[in-house]
Amino acid sequence: MAGKKTEFVYLSEPDTMAAGVLDVKRCVEVAEETFSLLSEGDYLMGGTNHNSHGMGVVFPKETKFPNMPVAGPDRRFVAMPAYLGGRYDVCGVKWYGSNQANPAKGLPRSVLTVQLNDKDTGEPLCLMSANLLSAARTGAVPGVATRYLVSPDARVAAAIGCGPINESCFRSIFSQAPWLKKLYCYDVFPEKAQAFADWAKQELGIEGVVAKTLEECVRSGEVITVAASRLKPLLLDSAWLQKGATVLLSGPAKADDAFWTGSRIVYDNVHLHEAYVEEAVASGDKAGYYAGVIGGPIYTLIDAGKIKPLAESTSLGDIVRGKAPRRENKDQNIIFVACGMAVFDVSLAYDLWQNAIKKGIGTRLLLWNQPHQLK
Repeated sequence: MAGKKTEFVYLSEPDTMAAGVLDVKRCVEVAEETFSLLSEGDYLMGGTNHNSHGMGVVFPKETKFPNMPVAGPDRRFVAMPAYLGGRYDVCGVKWYGSNQANPAKGLPRSVLTVQLNDKDTGEPLCLMSANLLSAARTGAVPGVATRYLVSPDARVAAAIGCGPINESCFRSIFSQAPWLKKLYCYDVFPEKAQAFADWAKQELGIEGVVAKTLEECVRSGEVITVAASRLKPLLLDSAWLQKGATVLLSGPAKADDAFWTGSRIVYDNVHLHEAYVEEAVASGDKAGYYAGVIGGPIYTLIDAGKIKPLAESTSLGDIVRGKAPRRENKDQNIIFVACGMAVFDVSLAYDLWQNAIKKGIGTRLLLWNQPHQLK
């Protein structure tokens, strides 16, 4: 039997831009469709539970091997594989290395790629630059949450953490809530908060205000997006929340118990969080594992019987599909918890790949004219 020629498409970062990775509304639409597939169960991710966030290589604090890296701030490699059904019907993986020292070398903190593969043969279909993709899909997730959970009466937003991820998040949030008129900005570095406020005015036409304190920022916001770094613990107080506020967590935060118990919690995918808990138990250091993930404070309260179990909780996909209610009343506080899933990387990568094919964007690369070995 003659071997089969295999080629795939390579998309550089400029190629992904030309294919639409910066089209915010389109990214939100793709994310909404992905949430619907999550609710149907037409997906698989890593791990024996098919819901793992991914598998990472974390370096040791010290090593006897001269070339082996040692632990450093945000230093790791992670592979995030997934299969997504529906119109996508494809396998893929996001692969990235991260190091907080990268910006001093002229690089982003994380360097990411996504590869799509044929679900049957395993052949590569597309390899692409994924820094912009990952930021776009991260921002699109709270964009979908805004569409379904935020009160249309909200006029003031708050951004806690004023880096590129929260910029992507707020761009998507504003695409779904263009009636917002003012944005309070808070960051441990005031100059970043000022730059964020200026960006919001220039790009979105919304009034930007630098909050002097975290409390001022939270108290001001009817819609609060959290995507702060781990450089300094983020401590929130339930007393600061307005009635009817929606908190969109795309990064870690700690708070008093009432912050969590007094709000309706909606998860990006309950099964992902169940997988986190399983992995925490398997690690032998549940508390330590909880401390490293966004949902950790909630899992702790669930274990203590202060919040209903994950199995009885709501995923956003169920709201998207009408299986669960949206906002139940105007005074209800809602906390949306998003931890990142490979299915969103796969769906957006697929959409960009298809757009690239239609537009003739990208470079075709040869894997082989025919495989040297067929067995």
